[in-house]
Amino acid sequence: MPDQPYLQLTWQDRVTGKTGHLVVDRLVRGVASGGLRMRAGCTLDEVRGLAAGMTAKEALNYDPAGRYIPLGGAKGGIDCDPRDPRAGQVLRRYLEAVRPYIETIWTMGEDLGLRQDDIDAALAEIGVESSIMAVYPLLEDPAKARRRLSDAFEVVVDGVPLDELVGGYGVAEAALAGLGGLGLEPAGSRAFVQGFGSMGGATARYLARAGVRVVGIADAVGVVANPAGLDVENLLLTRNSFGEVDRAELRHGDAQLPLRKWLDVEAEILVPAAVSYAITAENQAAVQAKLIAEAANMPVTAEAEKSLAERGVLVLPDVVVNSATNAWWWWTLYGDIEPNAESAFAKISSSIRALVASVLDRANLASSPPRAAAAALAAESFRRIEREFPTA
Repeated sequence: MPDQPYLQLTWQDRVTGKTGHLVVDRLVRGVASGGLRMRAGCTLDEVRGLAAGMTAKEALNYDPAGRYIPLGGAKGGIDCDPRDPRAGQVLRRYLEAVRPYIETIWTMGEDLGLRQDDIDAALAEIGVESSIMAVYPLLEDPAKARRRLSDAFEVVVDGVPLDELVGGYGVAEAALAGLGGLGLEPAGSRAFVQGFGSMGGATARYLARAGVRVVGIADAVGVVANPAGLDVENLLLTRNSFGEVDRAELRHGDAQLPLRKWLDVEAEILVPAAVSYAITAENQAAVQAKLIAEAANMPVTAEAEKSLAERGVLVLPDVVVNSATNAWWWWTLYGDIEPNAESAFAKISSSIRALVASVLDRANLASSPPRAAAAALAAESFRRIEREFPTA
């Protein structure tokens, strides 16, 4: 795939001076897909890397037998703390500035620091119909497709909306597949999840339901750990909108540790599900896990990953592990799955597990890291997409 993105821009808010970025890495049939994040310190380089990752995720989920035809990759990012009281207005002004792209080439949804409800409300304020309206011309029956997606967003599974679960369910399935590749069983394995928002919370739920003992989680406040296992369900249902655990809900035996201690909790599975660049060359030596499942985007730096591989730590890359959220939107919209939890979870499980198996097989065959294997598979798939569909 070419190195230069199709489009990149930086916007500055005239009121606060905050900056925002948009990168469209590739177009397929004139459209690209990727979420919008908000965090203090978000950079153009970060957004560029995320957009390229979206191109790979779309390509990796291409099934010629399916109705869903992958799009190109894109990403948006706003350099603003989502807790800032001005964040809502910054979001609205950013969306107003990039409105022409949303209406024509960029389909997007929530990402780190933003919820879909926040995006939808801001778009409604400026008169934009939908965050995914650019894909409507590619649908056979847009009205029917939109009803399917709307119905899916109404589904609640054990107290949590389905759209907040699909990504983490995919992460859990990827981690379980990776665990099997290491010859380990869920029963007897422990997991630590860094980040307890929609992605991290759902990952913890479905790892626990598979028999893995979740011995620790980290949120913005600190670490909660218990070697006997946390009551994930209770913590999940009592967290706040920022993914922070209600400390009043902790049980006897649940320990509270400073946030800096997040790598000190012993576990076979480590799930970084919060910010990018969380595991670096400086802190990778503290990693005790045998498997890292990248639920966040770009949480392990290249230097850290090299050192981890030398120590025998298996790192499953983000473009595979966290690709279920994006794919679920399109599987539902295009009609590859029904708008219910059973259909969604079955498709995610079969697709993610098959993708992890393909990546690990390629990695073993080529004696390469899983990330390189995933990149090779994505490039092969993207070339096929380029041959079959007009691409800019």
